[in-house]
Amino acid sequence: MEHPDTQPAIVLVEPQLGENIGMAARAMANFGLASLRLVNPRDGWPSEKARAAASRADSVIDSAIVFAAPADAVGDMNFIVATTARQRDGFKPVLSPVEAAREMRARAGAGQRCAILFGREKFGLFNDEVALADAIVTFPVDPDFSSLNIAQAVLLMSYEWMKSGLAAETDTVFRGVDVAPARREALLSLIDWLETALDERGYFRPADKKPKMLDNLRSVLTRPGFSQPELAVVRGVLASLDAFHPRQNKAPGEGRTKGTGA
Repeated sequence: MEHPDTQPAIVLVEPQLGENIGMAARAMANFGLASLRLVNPRDGWPSEKARAAASRADSVIDSAIVFAAPADAVGDMNFIVATTARQRDGFKPVLSPVEAAREMRARAGAGQRCAILFGREKFGLFNDEVALADAIVTFPVDPDFSSLNIAQAVLLMSYEWMKSGLAAETDTVFRGVDVAPARREALLSLIDWLETALDERGYFRPADKKPKMLDNLRSVLTRPGFSQPELAVVRGVLASLDAFHPRQNKAPGEGRTKGTGA
């Protein structure tokens, strides 16, 4: 986790419910943020409801600082953005979450301290509180239903902050295992074997349709780009079905095809 001084502080202005504070803290912890500032929380502080809702994000809850007014909460900051769902009168630049995160990341890299203001659950920030900010952040939401829960808004900004610090914005915590595609001879062998098994069961009817049906089968099996282990699994499953031949009335386990490995 980055040092809190190099991260944006999350400032919740007059949050009403301890549960919302806790969920906001959890969202912060999900994306590596640690500095939570509360302005005059309605139900007081500390809050056991907030701690319970934080789902073990105790470090964020324990380090939260309470302020009497928004100006006090951002007094030591160099760059502040205010989140809002409503168009405001004024001359402040309006940024998307992506742009805001990149701007804060650049400023933090230059040694500046940043903060993000979030308003009340019911009606957001007052104009004089927005006036404390250097820029406005608004989310690309449906204008007919633009209100976000405060924890959701914190989650979105926290996510954008973490993404802005990745070497590539498509990075994830883990990736699937890199596997090489199976050799084509192994796949063709499987198709040949499957053709024989289907022939024995009278699958290709009418007979003159068999070439087209085989073409379709090849198309289906070559599309996924099976790896060698995946091909072995497919062949193993089909071999287990072939072990019991209804036409010959074989018992399970009899007549099992040998050498089913791809």
